[in-house]
Amino acid sequence: MNLFDVIAKHASQMPQQAALRDSHQVLDYQTLWQQIQHLANQLEQAGISRLALQLDNGLPWALMDLACSKAGIVVIPVPHFFSLAQQEWLLESSGADALVGPHHQGWHAAKPLVLVSGELPLWRHTPTSRPQLPKGTAKITYTSGTTGQPKGVCLSLAQMMAVSGALAERVAPALVEKHLTLLPLATLLENITGLYVPLLTGACSRIPSLGELGFTGSSSLNPAMLGEALLRWPTHSLVLVPELLRLLLALCANTPTLLQQLQGLRFIAVGGGKVAPDLIAHARQLGLPVYEGYGLSECGSVVALNSLDADKPGSVGRPLSHCQVSIADDGEVMVCGNPMLGYLGSDEPKPDQIATGDLGHLDEEGYLHITGRKKNVQITAFGRNFSPEWVEAEAQLCPAIARIVVFGDGQPANVALIQPLPGKEADLPRQIEGLNQRLPDYARLHHWLPVALDQHPGLLTANGRPRRNEIYQHFFQQISQCLTGEFS
Repeated sequence: MNLFDVIAKHASQMPQQAALRDSHQVLDYQTLWQQIQHLANQLEQAGISRLALQLDNGLPWALMDLACSKAGIVVIPVPHFFSLAQQEWLLESSGADALVGPHHQGWHAAKPLVLVSGELPLWRHTPTSRPQLPKGTAKITYTSGTTGQPKGVCLSLAQMMAVSGALAERVAPALVEKHLTLLPLATLLENITGLYVPLLTGACSRIPSLGELGFTGSSSLNPAMLGEALLRWPTHSLVLVPELLRLLLALCANTPTLLQQLQGLRFIAVGGGKVAPDLIAHARQLGLPVYEGYGLSECGSVVALNSLDADKPGSVGRPLSHCQVSIADDGEVMVCGNPMLGYLGSDEPKPDQIATGDLGHLDEEGYLHITGRKKNVQITAFGRNFSPEWVEAEAQLCPAIARIVVFGDGQPANVALIQPLPGKEADLPRQIEGLNQRLPDYARLHHWLPVALDQHPGLLTANGRPRRNEIYQHFFQQISQCLTGEFS
């Protein structure tokens, strides 16, 4: 499926239909197609090879991404939540020779790029090294990784369109006509679901800035601003991570007008971490059409997704039509059919399949169930195995818990590091007691510590997920004190 052929077709058949919208302007499909071609010509004339894109969510981000792909220029999204050191490392390691966004040391100003709404600053730089890319690379998307610097995943436009087309097919029964982006477009998931899928289906993608949604920094969010944004931007679909789903449910409980407005939603996808089935059940009781999915950047984003006509809560859905899932002898989920081209800077050939590092199983109806991370399986001192992700997912039902990380490998008891929601600290003991009553003894939280994970650099991934190893090393002394009984 060729994205630009589809956009050109929309421009011809429904030229006045809204395609992209932010707080400042609306682009119909005819104007969008003209803008893509005009901007692609400017980029080609500038002789750009690899362009780093460091803009806030909005129409300029979307236009730059589309124009680079149209011009055959490798686009490298720079996540806003990367530290300055990570940004500098990304710019240098990727071999980028152009940058749209804020100035970085060592880059010089070039002729600005002209858009219908104004100009975008363009910066140029001669990289000291330019790692070779796999043939066909259109985008380098950086994963958060678990150790060291983030990895650059190289993807072709055809691979991203395979995912987008399969997603459009899966969600077609929902008849989505407008989508609201809540996640950064620099993350592959929203890039695919919030830009490519709506354009393939002729829908309108509404793209407010992250600040208008209440986001600041890497993981801070103003719930009141998010609620106001959802009232201001009526939509048919959303893509959420589990933390945002929990926040959305809390907002609905406190704001009846918001819940009433959200009854217009037709599809809410949630992924990026294990979701407790009871959380999805609660959302559906409120009339919110929440469906869990699963994916990873190395597979071009989404691999499986529940939908209106194929749904099994507790699973992450059936695999999409563009890929195949199998389970290895040790329980690891394996995906083939649309693997990445390779990692940036790696000499390894394109993989035939992706070993996801996740544990799971396929049931008799073909639904995929994710049970945990292969490397995170914990064996207690009493020989009982459990995946901490399962316990952490159950903790999503505790309204006072913002984030939780459980440690118990090789230990006689489990220790949980818990970041409470502001103002809810006093509710933690009662809610943890209730959580423990739902768990077997070997998986219960025997000790817990309140911590502010987002206040310590490097403890959260790019999309806000806890880095388990780094957290363990950082809080090793406190965890040890819990286990030795110095405090509890």
